[in-house]
Amino acid sequence: MSRKRFLPYLLSIAIIAVDQITKALIVKHIPEGGIGATFLGDFLWIIHVRNDAVAFSMGAAFPEAVKYILFIAFPLVLMGLIAYAIWSPRFDSEFGTVERWCLAGILGGGIGNLIDRIFRSLRVVDWISTRMYGFLGMERFPTYNIADAAVVVSVVLLVLVFIIEERKKRK
Repeated sequence: MSRKRFLPYLLSIAIIAVDQITKALIVKHIPEGGIGATFLGDFLWIIHVRNDAVAFSMGAAFPEAVKYILFIAFPLVLMGLIAYAIWSPRFDSEFGTVERWCLAGILGGGIGNLIDRIFRSLRVVDWISTRMYGFLGMERFPTYNIADAAVVVSVVLLVLVFIIEERKKRK
């Protein structure tokens, strides 16, 4: 595997490692439902909650069999496709270096949360809670973790790269 194709996987590995280490520390030191620390007044809480759904608790009421399909099987296939897209020369015309690194961020975050779903009974450890001060009608943003943040930041960057590339093509 060429260096160009291998290096983005280092980002994925780093995200997975940091995500799992921080989650292990949260589980070890903060009881579930408890707040371990607050920073900047009430702005940032380090808290231990478990999410048995996906973003914004969507799917919490799904039957367990459906959760296994939607929250484990489907993401496993998706992570495999993303890993292949990063590595494969077949996608060279679609994905440049920056796009591959963005995909690697999504891959790392996705695998980080998949590990929780597989080894923590479909429940993802979330631990970062930020105050929203009523912005978008929320007092607190839904609690998240490093994997969630990696996916969101990577997707936003990927969309921006696609927009910029599309504008360059038009000119």
